[in-house]
Amino acid sequence: MYSKDKKKEIFKNYGKSIYDTGSSKVQIALFTYRINYLNNHLEKNKKDFNTERALIKLVGKRKKLLKYIEKIDINNYKDIIKHLKLRK
Repeated sequence: MYSKDKKKEIFKNYGKSIYDTGSSKVQIALFTYRINYLNNHLEKNKKDFNTERALIKLVGKRKKLLKYIEKIDINNYKDIIKHLKLRK
């Protein structure tokens, strides 16, 4: 699912450096990448209920982090939403 190159690319784009793996922005980007992957998987495998549950948990985690960033810095929140194309 995650290749080393893809992770480094996400860290570079959303973090302060390649080694910034724990900031909220990077975590949201990783969750979004994984959610999109699981969503595509579930389109092909409709009866995979364990993956569906994992997807719901990931969406909840991402939602909590987005709520946290919205509370701390609204401009950063809007930037993330726009860049990851989460809402229309």
